Amino acid sequence: MTVSAAEVKELRERTGLGMMECKNALVESGGDMDKAIEWLRKRAGAKVEKKAGRIAAEGRISAYLSGDRKIAAVVEVNSETDFVAKEDGFVAFAEAVAACIAHNDPKDVSALLDLPLQAGKSGSVRQSCETLIARLGEKISVRRFLRYTSRSGKLDSYVHAGARIGVLVELEGGDDTLAHDMAMQVAATRPDYLTTADVPAEVVAKEKEILMEQARDSGKPAEIIEKMVAGRLNKFLSELTLLGKPFVKDQDVSVEKLLKSVGARVIRFCRYEVGEGMEKKSTDFAAEVIAQAKGS
Repeated sequence: MTVSAAEVKELRERTGLGMMECKNALVESGGDMDKAIEWLRKRAGAKVEKKAGRIAAEGRISAYLSGDRKIAAVVEVNSETDFVAKEDGFVAFAEAVAACIAHNDPKDVSALLDLPLQAGKSGSVRQSCETLIARLGEKISVRRFLRYTSRSGKLDSYVHAGARIGVLVELEGGDDTLAHDMAMQVAATRPDYLTTADVPAEVVAKEKEILMEQARDSGKPAEIIEKMVAGRLNKFLSELTLLGKPFVKDQDVSVEKLLKSVGARVIRFCRYEVGEGMEKKSTDFAAEVIAQAKGS
């Protein structure tokens, strides 16, 4: 089959491998990007990291934390440009939406849009958003949100990197400082799961298959290969989890050991990043200007 230069370029960006390797992988996998990455790992033994999707859409993450740390909310509000995402009215809207979620517990985005943005004041979230759109001249939307409540533990929120990353964490035991450290840990290290037990069986099976394929080329006895694969698989699973990662403030201690040392545990966490999993339309501004000039 024929693969496009754009597809080869994307695979190169995602794997860091050579052009011909990426082209061959796409041909062998029928143009399927994920299968091409898997093919490269099996055939070349390449350490390929799949990105969570291009971060393309603009906007901001806002979070709300109640004074007693029992209610928290995080929301992603999108805009077309980074310039609008930093505009005071947009920032205020996003923060008000986070508070609205915390106070009202809407079941989904549609229900949220119908709620009053601020208690005791006229104007729904939807109407306030439409007013903002009319004033700023860009498409603005509430994409997703999450709300936590806690009875036995404490909650913390953290927003980082120009409001492009937001985190909620629920901690049992420990103190407010530890809860905030865990929120910062999640923001910085981007764990996929809390513990190795949370990793889906299909993810484990797929990684083991890849590791076995790589190890067979070593020429070592089967029992040695099994031990090699087990060790590498454990390392892989550990790197996916919050508990398995080194603590950002002390790289010699894992998060799991830190929590055990103070009798605390993370119950759950979430991490939002602006635009993850979304694609932003690429615009050739020079071509656009030329086209407009020709049409005038």
